[in-house]
This record gives sequence, C-alpha cells and structure tokens, in this order.
Amino acid sequence: MSQLTDRAHHAPAAGRAAGYLAGIWDVVVLELKQRLRSRGWYIMLAIWFILTGLVTWLTWASWNAQREAQRAYSNFTPPDTGPGSMIFEVVLAFVLLFALLVAPALSANAVNGDRAGGTLAILQVTLLRPGQILWGKFFAAWAAALAFLVASTPFLVVGVAAGGMTPGHVVVALLMLAVEVGVVCAIGVGISALAGRPLFSIVVTYLAVAGLVFGSLISFALGTGLSQGTIVANQAQYRSYAPYEPMEEQPAPMEPEYTCSGPLQEQPAVHTERVAWMLAMNPYVVVADAIPYPVRTSNAFGMSSPVGAIENISQGARYAMAGPEGTYPCANGEAKPRYLAQSTPLWPLGLGLQLLLAGLLLWLGWRSLRTPARRLARGTRIA
Repeated sequence: MSQLTDRAHHAPAAGRAAGYLAGIWDVVVLELKQRLRSRGWYIMLAIWFILTGLVTWLTWASWNAQREAQRAYSNFTPPDTGPGSMIFEVVLAFVLLFALLVAPALSANAVNGDRAGGTLAILQVTLLRPGQILWGKFFAAWAAALAFLVASTPFLVVGVAAGGMTPGHVVVALLMLAVEVGVVCAIGVGISALAGRPLFSIVVTYLAVAGLVFGSLISFALGTGLSQGTIVANQAQYRSYAPYEPMEEQPAPMEPEYTCSGPLQEQPAVHTERVAWMLAMNPYVVVADAIPYPVRTSNAFGMSSPVGAIENISQGARYAMAGPEGTYPCANGEAKPRYLAQSTPLWPLGLGLQLLLAGLLLWLGWRSLRTPARRLARGTRIA
C-alpha cells in the first residue's frame, strides 16, 4: 500500500518536470529555427572558421621560421618537440577572445529583442512559464555560441597532431571554453530580460565581460598596492655560466639557478596571496588554471622550457597565490623553483563566482518576466 502511495506522489511530480522541460525545449527549438533562417549567422560562422584557420597557419609558419633562424644563427639543432604546444596556446587564446566577443551578441537581445518586436507577449500569454521562456532563450543562445566553438575544434586538434600536447588538454580546454561561453550567455540573457532596450543590454553585457577580463586585473593591481609587507630572506648567489656554447657542450644545472647564503633579514615584499582571489573571476585565468599542464624541466641553460601565453597566465595566477613565501628568492633561506606546480587551483573559486553572478542575473530576469507585470518602463511595447 505504501508503494502505491509513493508512486501516486511521484507520478505527478515526474509529469510536471517532463512538462516543464518540454516547454523549455519548445522555446529552444523556436529560437534555433529563427537563428538558422538568418543568413548572417552562417556568414559569421564561416568568417570564424576562416580566421581560426588563418591564425593556425600563421602560428605554424612562425614556429618554422623561428626554428630555421635557430639553425642558421646557432651551432646546434633545437630539439624537435613539434609546433603543437604553440599552436594550441595561440588558437586557444584566440578562440577564447572571440568567444567573449560573440557570445554577448548572441544573447544580449534574446528577451528584449522579442519585446521590441512584439512577440514576447505572445509567449507570455501561453501556458509557458517565465522560467521556461528564460531557460529556453538561454539554452538557445548557448547552443548557437557553441557552434562557433565546434568550428574551432579541428584547429585545437591540430595541436595534438603536431606534437607536444595530449588529447586530455584539448578535452579540458573545450570543456572550460564551453562553460565560459555559457556563463557569458547567461549574463547576456539575464541583462536582456532586465533592460528595456536591446542596444542598452548589448552594451551593458559587453561592459560586464570587460569587467571580468580587465576589471579583475585592475582590481588586483590596485590591491597589490595595499598589500605591502616584509619577508624574512637572505641573499641569493646566482651561478655564473660560461659564454654561449653549443648545447651538447653546455653544462645542464638543475633548478634553481642560485644558492642562499648569509643571515636572514627582513626585506620588503608584496603579499600577492592576499589579493590573488581578485584574479579568480577572469575568464582567461579560469581556463588557463584548469588545464593540467605538466611540470616543466630545466634545459641546458638552467631555465624552464618555454611556455605559451595561456600557460604563462596559469603560472602568473599560481605566483600570485603563492605570494612571496613561495616565489621570493631565498625566502626563509630556501631557494624557490622557477616553475610552480598547481598545488591549490584557483579556477573553482573563479568559476563559482561567475556562476553566482550569472545565476543572480537570471533570477532577476525571471522576476521581470512574471505576469501580470506590476510596472513597465515608459515606452515598453506589449504586443
């Protein structure tokens, strides 16, 4: 008897959930059909594919030119590691940059564009709930933006085929890029539901994205000015190297390239670990810090292997998190490594803050879509 009662309670709930999801799917299908009918969307997708391919080819040509220059003006042949790492880094940075530019354009007028066209009221008088309309518009904008990411996937795979990268790097990079595009689309849809004019919502969405990218850097830079302090350290004695010789004759010391000696004294230092969290919301930091790069080893000159732009961003975030205790030469009398391993990742904090912001905007947008509306902005079109 109790099992029948449980089934009676769960059946209506399951039916309501299926009906709610069906309403979201209807809005998604309607939105995608409207986008697929537009010729401009295909033109943008083709331009995206051509530009990404051009960047990939230029990166490959640059790598070959650098290698030939090393062979011509040096007495050794550089190790053949392949251009894969360089291609992956450049293409990933390029795709993330243009994804942050395209996603607001695909989402920031999703709601108020229909309101201006008089079609939003038609959806609101149906059995669709405000949440279904909002989620449907979000998933449709996200799907349209992911098409650009799919178009750039072959060029990231080129990085694996050219050597120096693993399939895991591409999988993690694509996953984090998809999440970041989804966050930007959620911000754009939320602002679109709150703003009355499409142009205003597009501008505000771009400003929000600029705040995530540049505002986090500015706030971190200003925060370091308030994080001055001291650290106990002694003097670093750097090793001296012979003049340039062929690589096979050059000694290969291990990192670090210095030893610590002398009494420990207080020295001025910037405690970046106190304000490192300000970098967390930066989309580049989130993507770069999530990619599992291998720990670099020392080469024949006692320096770490070259890293690309994205890996440099990851190392910069780790340096900021480590602070002077983990990066200052001879802090506490210990030599510090040049390349930092990922002990405590920063990207979960940044992604959590981004999701919190996107969720808040979607919730406010849901409140603005509820009917009957108590108050409307002047000049708002109803139908």
